[in-house]
Amino acid sequence: MPIPFHLTVCGLHELDGAADPHATHVLSILDPGMPQPAPFAAWPAHARLELRFDDIIEETPGLAAPTADHIAQVLDFGQSLATERDGHLLVHCYAGISRSSASMYLLLAQARPDRAPAELLAEVARIRPQIWPNLRMVELGDAALGRNGALTEPLAAHYARRLKGEPSLNDVMRRLGRAREIALARTVR
Repeated sequence: MPIPFHLTVCGLHELDGAADPHATHVLSILDPGMPQPAPFAAWPAHARLELRFDDIIEETPGLAAPTADHIAQVLDFGQSLATERDGHLLVHCYAGISRSSASMYLLLAQARPDRAPAELLAEVARIRPQIWPNLRMVELGDAALGRNGALTEPLAAHYARRLKGEPSLNDVMRRLGRAREIALARTVR
């Protein structure tokens, strides 16, 4: 994919070794109240956007859901990358599965509006095979980018593939309050 950046999606536990500490740009998505990740103190200078919200897809008392403002900040960060060349964008959240993959997907959709959403989602899955993008974030990003549902559409097939390969995700995601994502997967025949 002709994007002038090396792209990494990872979890918090990978920042201290597996992730490249030479990232030029970092998008950190942390839970509210979580301490600053210690590895960043030893990394070279880099542009960084830190957002704090929980990995949920519905408004939930006591938790901070992703908002349109959060997504606007992600997309503004993406706009700032447009003039950069030969950089390394690292996007992480707690596990490197949901919030980070949704963010990377939206950043790619913004950078490459000429590419089919399914192709962009496949690129994120190539980078990080275990992804399960946060549906709420993708819905908000789809609206912000004026894509009229095109970005949410390929999530159904992706969720269905993940459930087929790892059926236990069905119960896990339901317990996490993400039944709407499971229902979307069930629309795939």
